[in-house]
Amino acid sequence: MRGLRRSRVCRGVHGSASLYTPRVAITAVHSTVARARQALERGRGAEAVQILTPALKAGSLTREDELAVRIALAEALLLQDDLTQAAAVLGRPPDAVRERIPDAQLSALWRLHGRVTFARGEQSRAIALHTRALKHAEFAHESRAIGLVHYELALCYKQVGDSGIVRDHLTEAASALHAAGDRRHLALVHSLSAVLLAQSGRSDEALNALRQGERLAMSIHADDVLAGIVHNQANVALMRHRLDQALALAQRSVAIHETIGSGHGLAVALATLGQIFVQIGDLERAEQILTRTLDIRSPIQFQETTGAVFDTLAQIHLMRGTYDRAGEYLRLARDAYGAPGTQTMRWYEWSLRVLGVRLAIRRGAFDEALATANELAAMPGLPPADAIQADLAACEALLAAGRTGDAHLRLTGCESRLDPRASPATWGEFLRIRGAVHEQARRSSGAYHDFAQSVNVFELLGERYQAALSQLALGRLAARSGPRATAERHLNAAAEVFATLGARRDLDEVETARGVMDAAPKDQAGQAGTDADDAIVRRLVDAAIFPDLLAREVAGAILESTEADAAVVFVSLAGGEVRVVAAAGCNPIVAMSLARASMQGTASYGDSLLLAESLGDDREGARTFTIVSTRPLTDAAQRRFRMFSAVARQGFELCGARERPLQAVDQPGERSLTPLLPGFICASAAMNKVADQIQRLQGHTLTVLVTGESGTGKELIARAIHAGSSRSAEMFLPFNCTTTTRELADSQLFGHKRGSFTGAFTDQQGLIRSAAGGTLFLDEIGDLPLDIQPKLLRFLEQGEILPIGETRPLAVDVRVIAATNADLEQRVADGKFREDLYYRLSVIRIHVPPLRERREEIPHLSTFFLRDASDRLGKPDVHLSSATLDLFAHYWWPGNVRQLRNEVQRAVAMSAPGETIEPEQLSRDLTAGPERPPAQFIPGAPGITTPPGNLAEAVEKIERELIGSALERTAGNISETARILGLTRRGLYLKMRRLGLDGVPASELA
Repeated sequence: MRGLRRSRVCRGVHGSASLYTPRVAITAVHSTVARARQALERGRGAEAVQILTPALKAGSLTREDELAVRIALAEALLLQDDLTQAAAVLGRPPDAVRERIPDAQLSALWRLHGRVTFARGEQSRAIALHTRALKHAEFAHESRAIGLVHYELALCYKQVGDSGIVRDHLTEAASALHAAGDRRHLALVHSLSAVLLAQSGRSDEALNALRQGERLAMSIHADDVLAGIVHNQANVALMRHRLDQALALAQRSVAIHETIGSGHGLAVALATLGQIFVQIGDLERAEQILTRTLDIRSPIQFQETTGAVFDTLAQIHLMRGTYDRAGEYLRLARDAYGAPGTQTMRWYEWSLRVLGVRLAIRRGAFDEALATANELAAMPGLPPADAIQADLAACEALLAAGRTGDAHLRLTGCESRLDPRASPATWGEFLRIRGAVHEQARRSSGAYHDFAQSVNVFELLGERYQAALSQLALGRLAARSGPRATAERHLNAAAEVFATLGARRDLDEVETARGVMDAAPKDQAGQAGTDADDAIVRRLVDAAIFPDLLAREVAGAILESTEADAAVVFVSLAGGEVRVVAAAGCNPIVAMSLARASMQGTASYGDSLLLAESLGDDREGARTFTIVSTRPLTDAAQRRFRMFSAVARQGFELCGARERPLQAVDQPGERSLTPLLPGFICASAAMNKVADQIQRLQGHTLTVLVTGESGTGKELIARAIHAGSSRSAEMFLPFNCTTTTRELADSQLFGHKRGSFTGAFTDQQGLIRSAAGGTLFLDEIGDLPLDIQPKLLRFLEQGEILPIGETRPLAVDVRVIAATNADLEQRVADGKFREDLYYRLSVIRIHVPPLRERREEIPHLSTFFLRDASDRLGKPDVHLSSATLDLFAHYWWPGNVRQLRNEVQRAVAMSAPGETIEPEQLSRDLTAGPERPPAQFIPGAPGITTPPGNLAEAVEKIERELIGSALERTAGNISETARILGLTRRGLYLKMRRLGLDGVPASELA
């Protein structure tokens, strides 16, 4: 506390006693803390500790300076996961200290105590501590402190599992941190937001948020934040089943964490890397990585990570067939996550239950598996994807128990809820189970094609183990009722993968299938349904979810149905090159040769017959399907080739239609975390409404009228509309209609030809043509000369202008945004503004509220303007005192945002670097004038009856009451009512129409 002279004993960083003494070397202390904060911004906790520890040990600090050092040191220790030392530095909670502490420091202390508590796994208590921190941050009017607490609260509520509250806190944090210019925590906000988006299935939006965070983290070289963001990118890629991309990102995240020495972060990154190796099928590497993860020790309780590691280890041992160890790891995972529904997200509980069902099926406990699956499916709040997983697990249990009919009914219910594009791995599993249902019902053809497509789905996703399970099912089917060569091919492919993974139980299943194949009669080597054209058509239609999957299905299915030797799907590229999309029956080199021969239009390939069919167009060129056969194809085979090619062509067209970007659907009540423009602060309901209107205008080029008092930021609104439009790359040209004379307005706006009037020495294209393709902003449109208004109206309606001296109109493509602080309706009534132009401009109307109606934004705007002025004027480390921010919060700001910006800029200009701006340094308008508006501007003041609400609502209420009263006194006589109110008949009609009073009986207007 400034001016404190009383000494007080407390414990230092290592528990030793130290004294609070009067301030000495204030500049050195501030410089030390500033250097430490620069290191903290980059995530270099060890460097910050080295900077701060000597300053704290020196003992020659005031109470306020010592608290500043302790707060920064605790932040540094928390970056190193050193909870014990961080708690020691913080000492007792602030409510146990008697002397007064400034609100900003109180907020920081409560927040850091909350972080320590949260890291120890006490989420409920952490939320209570952060709530106290938020209260003091708001008392201090400090944007950065407000933003940090909202971010910490978002982390707490994420752990509890309430995503709606998490999103609200992230939105508030983003507004505050943007104003404060805290790029580190803004990056963290975007990263956490991406996690929520990905978990709700909005992966594209999640990736956009992660890219935003990545740019922010890289701009300040915050490697620890960057590592976390890259890790989240890997998780999103994993959720989208892009395993190669996920692997590269996870390895990059691990490498960054190893460089910076982050224990907790490294453990999380390694856990994800291990999961990716499981899906790829490298179980040995996965187990090594996961075991290393468990060896990492950190004071931070990361139950999620530990639980996920045990979960993945259980999956590994389930694949290997060591079911006892799988069950043990499943129990450890439950213990790590915590009791169901308490300190863990419920989706972990659901995941463990599904894994438990699969383990019970493998152990032969079918009744237990079915009971658990049914219990899971009936749980309230179960997400659709997990509900489908529960139903599929139940179907497996029913099939294993021989209850084929029940399995078929349950599977039918799954199919209508399953989106193959959103969950391709689940789709592959569904196909394998449906194939098993067909097999048990002796529908060999349907079973064959379902198993075959399941193989292609999993191979496309890179999931080797799942693909091998489908190969095993296919080989087992062929062993009983198909060609021996087909059975051997699929069983060998499955055995190779199982041997690599060490899946002993599955290898035993392969050997059992081989025994069935050896015992089958030699004359039972018929085709397993390959002659069933309807099954192939259904297989191709089902595959029309991804172009690459459909290409694989076309090549494989048609190769078998026509008995050709090889099949290739390729795309013809520019320059005579080709890209092979899928091939069957040949290696990649032969496939490339076949594709080139087919593109050249040849009908043969060596001694073989070459047939080709168009499959439509890919984004890169024409897509073609070709087959080659050493034997002449029968007429039936050629008909199948053409028929199935036609089905595939339609399938590719359907894929193209699905891949076209759809117009974004607005998420109700959800605000963007990225400001529309730098300095566009949205921290109030009124400005959120304005921002929502602007976002809804994206993709449109309609004329917009922006209204509001002078200085509210109407031009910023116009620039935000332009930035969000398709014209954002073109010019935004502002023009103030009050700066021109009647004589010059025509020429300035519409241009003129040389010699068209005295002084016109050169051609002048005018502002409208200068802004061609972009946006023209007409500020103070109410002051546009009356005789120019018809030309502007024609331009708005026809898109044509007639420059002075021209004889033919010129077409110009320009969007117009107009703004005014005047009452245009009154100007229309007074004959100073054209009524038709008024209606033409008011296609879309956005009202910007005055600053006094959005006071919650004053701290954030003040912080933003302070930072901007300090950077431009070269005045670093200038601050606004709490007293100054209190004055700002209560002043009525007749000049609105412009006045606040100018006040902050003037104060910074008159201050020295490192100085704190006090109220005495502000202009007399603030210190001598009223903090609140005159009574006539205050709703509810004596003499004015207005309801609670903002100024626009109050004015509308007064107008409605006055017009209603006058109409009642005149018995509805419009002319007399207009005379009493001082309006023209037309002006009165305009106001009545806007207020919804047009045609309403006078008796109903009271």
